[in-house]
Amino acid sequence: MYLFHLTRLSTCFSIITTTLLLSQIALGATQGSSLGLKQHQGDGNTVWLRVIRASRNPVSQRNRVSIPAYPNRIEGSSTFSYISEEQLLVQKSQDLKAEANRLYELGYEAYSSSQYEQAKNFLTRALVIYKNIGDRENIGDTLNILGAVFNNLGEYQKALDFYQEALSISQGNNTKEARETTAYLLNNIGGIYKSRGEYYLAIEYYEQSLALQEKINNTTGIGHSLNSLGGVYYEMGEYIQALKFYQQALKKAKSGKNFIQESNIINNIGLVYSQLGQYSKALTFYQKALLIRRENKDKAGEGTTLHNIGFAYNQMKNHKQALNFYQQALAIFREIGSQPKIGNTLNNIGLTYHELGQDIQALEFLEQALTTLQQVGERSLIGRTLDSMGTVYKDLGKYEQALGCYQQALAISREIGDRPGERETLSNIGHLFALQKKSELAIIFYKQSVNVTEAIRSELRSLPQEQQQSYAETITDTYRHLADLLLQQDRVLEAQQVLDLLKVQELDDYFHDVRGNEQTSQGVDALPSEKKINEGLKVLTNQQIQTSQKLTQLQKIPSDRRKPEEEKKIVQLQAEILDEFNQFIDSPEVRAWLEQLSPKTRDQIVPLSFLNGLQDNLQRLNQNAVLLYPLVLENRLELVLTTPNTPPIRRSVPVTRKELNQAIVDFREALAKNNSDAKVPAQKLYNWLIKPIEKDLASADTKTILYAPDGPLRYIPLAALYDGKQWLVQRFAINYITAFSLTDLNTQPLPQIKILAGATTQRHIVPVESTSFHFNALRFAGIEVENLALMIPGTKMLLDDKFSRQGMIPYLQDYTMIHMATHAKFVSGEPELSFILMGDGGVISLSDLKRLSLPNVDLVVLSACETAVGQQLGQGEEILGFGYQVQRTGARAAIASLWAVDDGGTQALMNTFYALLNQGKISKVEALRQAQIALITGEYSGVKRQKDRDFLKSIRDRLPSQVVEHLNHPYYWSPFILIGNGL
Repeated sequence: MYLFHLTRLSTCFSIITTTLLLSQIALGATQGSSLGLKQHQGDGNTVWLRVIRASRNPVSQRNRVSIPAYPNRIEGSSTFSYISEEQLLVQKSQDLKAEANRLYELGYEAYSSSQYEQAKNFLTRALVIYKNIGDRENIGDTLNILGAVFNNLGEYQKALDFYQEALSISQGNNTKEARETTAYLLNNIGGIYKSRGEYYLAIEYYEQSLALQEKINNTTGIGHSLNSLGGVYYEMGEYIQALKFYQQALKKAKSGKNFIQESNIINNIGLVYSQLGQYSKALTFYQKALLIRRENKDKAGEGTTLHNIGFAYNQMKNHKQALNFYQQALAIFREIGSQPKIGNTLNNIGLTYHELGQDIQALEFLEQALTTLQQVGERSLIGRTLDSMGTVYKDLGKYEQALGCYQQALAISREIGDRPGERETLSNIGHLFALQKKSELAIIFYKQSVNVTEAIRSELRSLPQEQQQSYAETITDTYRHLADLLLQQDRVLEAQQVLDLLKVQELDDYFHDVRGNEQTSQGVDALPSEKKINEGLKVLTNQQIQTSQKLTQLQKIPSDRRKPEEEKKIVQLQAEILDEFNQFIDSPEVRAWLEQLSPKTRDQIVPLSFLNGLQDNLQRLNQNAVLLYPLVLENRLELVLTTPNTPPIRRSVPVTRKELNQAIVDFREALAKNNSDAKVPAQKLYNWLIKPIEKDLASADTKTILYAPDGPLRYIPLAALYDGKQWLVQRFAINYITAFSLTDLNTQPLPQIKILAGATTQRHIVPVESTSFHFNALRFAGIEVENLALMIPGTKMLLDDKFSRQGMIPYLQDYTMIHMATHAKFVSGEPELSFILMGDGGVISLSDLKRLSLPNVDLVVLSACETAVGQQLGQGEEILGFGYQVQRTGARAAIASLWAVDDGGTQALMNTFYALLNQGKISKVEALRQAQIALITGEYSGVKRQKDRDFLKSIRDRLPSQVVEHLNHPYYWSPFILIGNGL
């Protein structure tokens, strides 16, 4: 079900009123002159169009001359059918240029009211004439707006071709006006790449545009380009970077007194805070934008911001306030006649009533939305409103009506290539069948949904430009529901695949740019019977698309103009879509295939490529390693264990999510104090996480557990679970992974240890947004890295001011290990607010890490990071997210801490870890394990050289007595986890 932010409709533009556009056109004075560049105002991105004059007052209906539609066929920007010589002679007396200008006006008017097919027709014909008469300036202008039309139609390559051809015209002229046009076209091209999800190309073009605007000192254009840069970083999920550009753009807009642009940017800043979940702050900016838009009589902008305010209140669960602002927005959109925005707002009002439990009213508004959108032909939005209606019917228990809506929505999304919409509807159909206890069918549709998601990820395709909030199921919920159903049917190998892909999706939810790889792009394997059903569904889809196309044409006819036979045909076609699906599902062949999938008769015939690859990796590790995936569900905990020689094993634990979360909070509270009894909560969690698989671990002669924790389990160290006699780390090495498919487990470490060690020893205050983080001085951090230099010759030390981003980067390619004895803050749900503190007081954000290049690095260590955990647990993506970002740089593994440890204890652990690692023939994960055991026991028997043992004992003896006495407590040794390749 979809709740739409109105600022990002199906393209990067929003709608401006026809009145405003025509008033701009009417400013013309003499035929053939040009008004210059006028902004087609959007919220996040804008496209700049040149309004051409030809005594540009709108032509009245009675004066419009009917002309035949030329059979123009566009294959990009340069293939046109030109007017024949005979046609030219016939129309010679009609003033071809005036006719072209008239067509341009009609096209511009159609474009302004979102009638893109009509706009394409008029503008193509205008372009043909301009090319025949050689009107170069107007050719460029028409190419530009045609680029905008095709962008709105989602035909990005054609749009790009038009913009590029227009660019070649403007670049051939060195006047200031031409250079200004060039700058705007570069920006428009950047917008195309942004729409295609090619964000770094978009940034490149935006930066070219910005440089040219600065060169010609065009304040408005500079602000526009800065705003566009903010928009692309917004789409990438890099919200702090987006804010930086928006703030710069805002200064330019204010200095140029461009009030429309100023309100647009302020609105965009509100969007950022809305995405960050800071709705109160978002509302502050929306109110500022609203005031400016009202003062400048920008009705379209006013309606959009009112809608955004409603959206923010809806997210804050203040549904009555949301309805108030949605109704105000709706009144404005009706006043200016913006049918797509009317449809979207009606959709959101309907969903708000659904949230209030008033489903009858919800359906009334959704029906109005559907009728409105059908009459303007907004196909993607029609499909999504049908999906919303399906969900309301589903929640009402009206499953046939729900299925009918979903089938129509699915046909539309597949016809127009709306992959995110297809993914959502497939998931909703899966949920519908799950509610009806038709598990085999539910699994088939959930699998299709997951596989569409993985295909989107692999194709680098961006999500729709509209900001939407699903109230039915999030993407990760689809993976969880599918894994749950598979495990209930003991289809453990398939569940293992889904759990691995779930980790990738969770990282993508956090960072917004996780693309997966060749392995993840394959999605989830289908069983032979499922493949046969999927083949039948493909044939059915083609039939339903044809039916849907007929239905669309009829629904475009306003209801008060439809003939009785047309109304009857609409009902018939709607019924056909559902009947065809039901006939297929109920056919003898499908029933037989589904019977083969039932738990009683199913053969576990699963493609073995995934299992073979998994077991091969475990065997080649030569560490007696097993892979443990827990899955936290509402009423139970599932444990999936894979060993080198057996298929995955499933163990189900009857513990509710609420009980598990409380146990995690209790354990974390016990771990936060160095004198508390942590063994009781540690054993409770041991009984749920390890005891059910004890025999399986023993049978596999397990030495190392590769651990991919789920949700809040990421906030506790598995090493610190207690079996009643000893800590888990005393039995097993624990190697965390983000996801098996994203981790190269078998790459051997580089032969020589060379350490780049930085330390922050001074107190620092770091301002982030409206908050400031205060970090105490780490008095042992400097000693920690000095000891490393004494133990491991060749270590490069960077202390305080020298330990800066600029000071560190020149050395990154020369060292195999990077050790940072410094503070770091990981914030749940907000990677842009998560950062590593540098010695000079600067920071590297979690998102910034991916821009580093560390192909020669075996290990990155953060020895003083922390995560904030209270009674409200997050999902812990920020913790494994750090490990993932490190791996993206090319480094093989990372060590981080789950809480900020006394730096004296950290010094003792880290110095022992490196002493063990430096003696060779020991893996990183085993070195960490033995260092932790050394703190527990006070013995350093694993360190071979007596000189190193004596040195480590002297380090321990010099620590404060209150630290030394409690070093065996898990507060000191357990927060450190290794993520990635532990060899």
